Amino acid sequence: MSMQDTDVDQRFSLARSIAEEAGRLAFDYFENRGSLVIETKRDLQDVVSIADRNVETLIRDRVAAAFPQDGFLGEEFGHVEGSSGFTWVVDPIDGTAPFVNGMPTWCVSIAVLHASVPVVGVVHVPCDDELYAAAAGRGASLNGKPLTLDPTRTIQNAITGIGCNTYVAPERVGQIIAGLLGIGGNFIRNGSGALMLAYVAAGRLVGYYEPHMRAWDCLAGYCLVKEAGGDYLPFPAEGEALMEGHPVLASNLSAYSELLALHQG
Repeated sequence: MSMQDTDVDQRFSLARSIAEEAGRLAFDYFENRGSLVIETKRDLQDVVSIADRNVETLIRDRVAAAFPQDGFLGEEFGHVEGSSGFTWVVDPIDGTAPFVNGMPTWCVSIAVLHASVPVVGVVHVPCDDELYAAAAGRGASLNGKPLTLDPTRTIQNAITGIGCNTYVAPERVGQIIAGLLGIGGNFIRNGSGALMLAYVAAGRLVGYYEPHMRAWDCLAGYCLVKEAGGDYLPFPAEGEALMEGHPVLASNLSAYSELLALHQG
């Protein structure tokens, strides 16, 4: 199906408002996680699962009410096919480890795909009251202020985000970090890949690399980086590939080739 500007604008507007509402709900769970543990007689890991599920349900309900023909893929409840050509890809709380441990580096990530390309990307960071928003051809912004990447920032004079998880061998992670340090770079990992990608769009990080990442963690960030003037390694989003993990790499144009060389090992 062809994509009209109004189709994107309507979904972009909705994604921003849903991200803010979902962020408020998630923040309420975050603020009350101690009492929730007592109340539910569960541990913190279970509390974040409850928050994840309820925040994703809120997002699904809002999307279904406005665009019942759209597809939806969420971390918690999986994939529902749509017929409009648009698919929402959502992580209700990315950064569960920071969330559980009382750190602010978690976020709500909402992307909208059309023809396998992220055409809307919104990341809301409730603890910092930050809303990153981008749509195809419309630029990227942070709390309404336009984001434009600075080509003078490089691997050597800025910081690169690195992600890892149990899908990646410890030795491979060590190799990536050693490679980055070896070319004069430095790294950070804050517990949320979606947020680190938003930081790339904001110029806080020069790039981000993770060898294995899921669609709901990266597609909003990819849209943000692209619209801020950067580039990314395409994420295979056709059919079953959308459900699988793939390497994720995004940066400003200056750092891209060096990061790609790190990825290729």
